[in-house]
Amino acid sequence: MEAHRLSSTKPVQALKPTKKIPLEEDTGKASDALPLPLYLTNALFFTLFFSVVYFLLSRWREKIRTSTPLHVVTFSEIIAILSFFASFIYLLGFFGIDFVQSLVFQPSPDVWIAEEEDDEVLLAKEDARKVPCGQALDCSLPPLPPAAPIVTVQKVFDEKPVTVLTEEDEEIIKSVVAGTTPSYSLESKLGDCKRAAAIRREALQRLTGKSLSGLPLDGFDYESILGQCCEMPVGYVQIPVGIAGPLLVNGREYSVPMATTEGCLVASTNRGCKAIHLSGGATSVLLKDGMSRAPCVRFGNAKRAADLKLYLEDPDNFETLSVVFNRSSRFGRLQGIKCAIAGKNLYIRFTCSTGDAMGMNMVSKGVQNVLDFLQTDFPDMDVIGISGNYCSDKKPAAVNWIEGRGKSVVCEATIKGDVVRKVLKTSVESLVELNMLKNLTGSAMAGALGGFNAHASNIVAAIYIATGQDPAQNVESSHCITMMEAVNDGKDLHVSVTMPSIEVGTVGGGTQLASQSACLNLLGVKGASKETPGANSRTLATIVASAVLAGELSLMSAISAGQLVRSHMKYNRSSKDVSKAT
Repeated sequence: MEAHRLSSTKPVQALKPTKKIPLEEDTGKASDALPLPLYLTNALFFTLFFSVVYFLLSRWREKIRTSTPLHVVTFSEIIAILSFFASFIYLLGFFGIDFVQSLVFQPSPDVWIAEEEDDEVLLAKEDARKVPCGQALDCSLPPLPPAAPIVTVQKVFDEKPVTVLTEEDEEIIKSVVAGTTPSYSLESKLGDCKRAAAIRREALQRLTGKSLSGLPLDGFDYESILGQCCEMPVGYVQIPVGIAGPLLVNGREYSVPMATTEGCLVASTNRGCKAIHLSGGATSVLLKDGMSRAPCVRFGNAKRAADLKLYLEDPDNFETLSVVFNRSSRFGRLQGIKCAIAGKNLYIRFTCSTGDAMGMNMVSKGVQNVLDFLQTDFPDMDVIGISGNYCSDKKPAAVNWIEGRGKSVVCEATIKGDVVRKVLKTSVESLVELNMLKNLTGSAMAGALGGFNAHASNIVAAIYIATGQDPAQNVESSHCITMMEAVNDGKDLHVSVTMPSIEVGTVGGGTQLASQSACLNLLGVKGASKETPGANSRTLATIVASAVLAGELSLMSAISAGQLVRSHMKYNRSSKDVSKAT
């Protein structure tokens, strides 16, 4: 027999003995006395009901047409009327009584509690017979408010708790499931983000019939994401964070946090960091720093669109536009305007500095200020959208590859020949040849746009997730060209990465969450720089580029030495026998 363990800080109330509720199967059913099976009896009375209705309506229509009094009935009509009442009474008794009782006689709260308790006991027994707790249903229900008693039923064989909900929570869950309470409004109605997430989670499980037992709920500050990071949360996903380093860049060492579920990625990047460190470190240079936003506006004809283009690109007007733009923020400063025409449509690419923020909201506010200002001199200008995709955000685009977006960085290192042989297990000549045929020629054959590298996006995505950046901006932030050549008479290897559009920030968005903030703190770039606005985000961009350099160096060496498949079989494969997993 299955053993149970009860634990509570207050007297157990939810499992107290209650009045026995007679079950339906304890008494006989009226249908047991029928001479025919129930489904045949139902079909018979359905057919009888609609047949006599049709017959009577036809007869009465005929009487009206022939001016015959309706109260004059024949024998067949009398039989039809009696059949109508008989079938109606049967159908009402079969289908209507339970529905009417549910409206007239509302069950008391005690009845609901007793039924829930019976369901808990039956559910626990059913669980023990069929599957482990959590495999087919969720066994970790949301916690109660601090003031309410919490009763936990814990099964010995799997040690997973089941928390019984309060009656108030249960009613809210039922209203969410029924659709009377919108799920998105729980935080504002309850004033407790954690409780709202728990109730939403349970309602979701009941609606879908799917368990969320593997998705953690506890241990997260749901208040911190309200209104800025995520809507309608039901838990959070756990991603392991590994450390690559020390990475020596510009004479300073960094331990680089990488959040990933891909085996070998952190280990490979770490090997690249070691090779760079043993060779004297890397040098990283920031080339450009400016976030862009490009609205689309339309005119009645192409000439008017050209007039605005000439006005915006006239150097004499730049200062006026800058004053209007810069009103939006004390950090946002307009740097330049670039326009492109397509017929009578004009795309205006504004670029500005954004301090330590990634800056999308900042530049958008400045752009809106300028558009409002331009309406005075160009009243026929129709603003189609604040973003016309000429920016270009979260999409691979040649304009970002050529003009840059966010931070443009180049990073280089000279790896000693001994380090190439002993640490990277390959040769300078092999790396140079592989880089030319894979990263340059191979990418060109594939028609790559900004993808002249081995796996820059791997490192960028891992660092972005760990430090609270926007993971979707990995698309353009991973634009990278990797160059390798033999130097010092072919003895050493010069390697570099050029990344024109690294979009990062150290304030705002996900950077303020506890875990991501800790990773930024590890790098020494947490929050805004007090000495030089924008210094922290620029430093983070150089760290990203340097980590990409390390990742490129190690992966290319593994491919050159034929180690890629072997290392992934060793470190990126589960040791569990999935055929025996339950």
